[in-house]
Amino acid sequence: MATGTTVPCGIAIPQVFIEGPIDMPLLQTFLARVEGLGYESAWVQERIIGSEPVLEPVTLLSYAAALTRTLRLGTSVLLPVLRNPIQLAKSLTSLDHLSQGRLTVGVGLGGGTADYPAFGISPQRRVRRFVEGLEVMKALWTQPVVQYTGECWTVQGISLAPKPVQQPHPPLWFGARQPAALRRAVRLGDGWMGAGSSSTEDFTQQSQLLRRYLDEAKRDPATFTFSKRVYIAVDADKTRAEQRLRTWFGIHYRNAEMASRVAVWGSVSECLDRLQGIVALGAQHLLLNPAFELLEHLEVLAKEILPHLTQAS
Repeated sequence: MATGTTVPCGIAIPQVFIEGPIDMPLLQTFLARVEGLGYESAWVQERIIGSEPVLEPVTLLSYAAALTRTLRLGTSVLLPVLRNPIQLAKSLTSLDHLSQGRLTVGVGLGGGTADYPAFGISPQRRVRRFVEGLEVMKALWTQPVVQYTGECWTVQGISLAPKPVQQPHPPLWFGARQPAALRRAVRLGDGWMGAGSSSTEDFTQQSQLLRRYLDEAKRDPATFTFSKRVYIAVDADKTRAEQRLRTWFGIHYRNAEMASRVAVWGSVSECLDRLQGIVALGAQHLLLNPAFELLEHLEVLAKEILPHLTQAS
């Protein structure tokens, strides 16, 4: 096993309730416990439209901010293209204050445009809309009065107060897969999150590209975080664990096969070995995402995995 510093690990907050109504006692118990177990951060994702019961991410993190004191809180990832950047900048600034500077903003372009009509958005020039929206947000966070003229957004003479607690703004981590998106992450972001729906092989290829792009941009890699979301099931009965993951992936992603390709499952030692392998490939941060038995996983991951998951000093 590698020796060195312990890898910072986040945990996914209960947000998707595929087996029944929103379970507030579970959510409250989870947040009350997570901070004392050694997790570095807690994370939410974004899915606004659909029949699957999913809580809205910024609202949920505001609730989490009130129930925690030191835990970093992150989005993995928001889809800014679906939102007005002025309103989103204000919401995230408010969340940064409510959490007293504990917010990490993960953003992404998203995998498709099927939901765009419901939001009154054209699928045309969505990359330009995404980039300009982020530029507007950064301007609002850092400038006293914003003058911005773009192709999709024009903002003239407006201000946002207060500014975020974190200066110049909360860290921006990008969810990205394709080369062009990875280049945007290097140009505009402070970190990158490998998707939970991507395999270890995908992570390897994408992280190698990112390191090349960082070098080409003459950016210090030490200023840029490499993270990976990992769907995980700790269970000595590997067949049962895989089947439960496949059932969950079939509902959440409508693709049961994806579970067998991207998730980590098995005994404690097997899961630790798989996670250690991802760290060896360059992950500096892991977002662990159990799909079931959330409180049980919260405990076993903290006690049996986190203390032994290390990266070379």
